[in-house]
Amino acid sequence: MAISNPQLLLSTAGGRICCARCTAQSSRTKLQCGRPALKTSKTQVCQFHGGRGSGPKTEEGRSRIAAAHYKHGESTKAARAEYSKASATLSQLEDALHVLKMTTAPRTRGRKPSGYMPVRTVQEVLQIVCTFATRHESLVTM
Repeated sequence: MAISNPQLLLSTAGGRICCARCTAQSSRTKLQCGRPALKTSKTQVCQFHGGRGSGPKTEEGRSRIAAAHYKHGESTKAARAEYSKASATLSQLEDALHVLKMTTAPRTRGRKPSGYMPVRTVQEVLQIVCTFATRHESLVTM
């Protein structure tokens, strides 16, 4: 349902400034948006309703944007996955400390990393220790 009679002009600053009005319609109240439309908007809408554009459409344009947002190699997908895996291991070790009653410290708050499996029994603690030992044999043989 479109706005039946949209107001195209908006008077602001006590009537001293007259500008184009955003033609977007609220889905909740069905009223027209009260913000001024952007001058560069082709569809006469404000910045909150898509007046600033929708981004690059061609593959060449998207690759330019990706190159502009690349900062350094520390935040690659592989690096983030490795960090998440290490965080999951630390969370499991924290669970193991609580299962074995080796600490009374509060547990770490917040969302757990992906790949985290909770440790609730002594058998699960033994399983984690064995998998850690097989992964890092050089650290275990001291």
